[in-house]
Amino acid sequence: MLGEALLLALVAIRRNLLRSFLTVLGVVIGVAAVIAMVTIGNGATARITAELSGLGNNLLFVTPGQGGPGAPSLEARAFAVSDAEAIRDQVGGIQAVAPVSRTTATVVYGSESRSTTVVGSTADYIATQAWTVALGRNLLDSEVRGGRAVCLLGETVRKELFGIADPVGAAVRVKTVSCQVVGVLAAKGQSAGGSDQDDTIVMPLKAFQRRLSGTNTVATILISAADGVDTAKVQAATTDLFRERRGIQAGEKDDFAVRDMRQIVQTMTATTTVLTGLLGAVAAVSLVVGGIGIMNIMLVSVTERTREIGIRLAIGALEHQVLTQFLVEAIVLSLFGGLVGILLGLGLAFAAAQGLSLPFDVDPTIVVGAFLFSALVGVAFGYFPARRAARLDPIEALRRE
Repeated sequence: MLGEALLLALVAIRRNLLRSFLTVLGVVIGVAAVIAMVTIGNGATARITAELSGLGNNLLFVTPGQGGPGAPSLEARAFAVSDAEAIRDQVGGIQAVAPVSRTTATVVYGSESRSTTVVGSTADYIATQAWTVALGRNLLDSEVRGGRAVCLLGETVRKELFGIADPVGAAVRVKTVSCQVVGVLAAKGQSAGGSDQDDTIVMPLKAFQRRLSGTNTVATILISAADGVDTAKVQAATTDLFRERRGIQAGEKDDFAVRDMRQIVQTMTATTTVLTGLLGAVAAVSLVVGGIGIMNIMLVSVTERTREIGIRLAIGALEHQVLTQFLVEAIVLSLFGGLVGILLGLGLAFAAAQGLSLPFDVDPTIVVGAFLFSALVGVAFGYFPARRAARLDPIEALRRE
């Protein structure tokens, strides 16, 4: 019986190919939109998680005020190098601590120049950022203590200034300061915010303060907890230390912030997951619209085939057989639309992933769910027209022209 109903459904669909295509177009667009939106959202979530996790090993940020890293409050007292030294000496479970200050400066070598981010820090900056030195070496403790004008180049700066040449040993000019290149950092690519992490220069903090910033303050302190150490404990110990050092009494608000990178990753992941779900839900609305289109066309089909239905009922067809015929036709239409929508959605998601440099992260559950939902649309919106066809009076149907 189902085989016969399926055959009749295929014949009816083939008889009106253009109308059938227009009927399933809403389902195609709905399924494609859901799959594309969710897949792109998953890729964005995976990329953000990977890039934020790659910023450092068990990393914590300490900043003045309650702003984010690098955005201290104007009312908050700035940090000093002694604050970073206090963390290193008094907080347990620390692998590396790096006081950091930043500015933007023009770097010149020969006839080439580039405006880039200049970071003043210590040798521990490389460890806290999970960076590696591709050429040359890291900053030496003696260079950091003595404030020598040496520097590490990011890969982007190296390419712009030196091309394929080895820059180690060469001297570049940072603003008005001549700085000897001692190493080149391995490429990291773009950050989660879209900025180029390799467009940077790292130099000793004391040299940075004396020759570039003209101040002895520190914008941020980076803390890398040792492997196996709970960063929450390091965060709590650092908070207690800074409240004591800054004379904050019980009940008073902190004028600094200690943020755990894992918490930032979790917050960003949760945010992108919610946005992905909202986009998928909005896209799913078009599936309902597509279902309404199927119902409308099936009602038109019932009207056009009233005489055919009357003949079938007159020669002995049962109501449930007529109902099955039209219901199967609606389901076949929606399933066909679901298959085409899956292929289109995956294609769009793949193209977007390539264009936006995102991982192509397909969730099989979403694909299967969208396909099953398209079948449900066929059942839900095809039942009413099928029921109407099955309940036609054979005599009245035969009178229709």
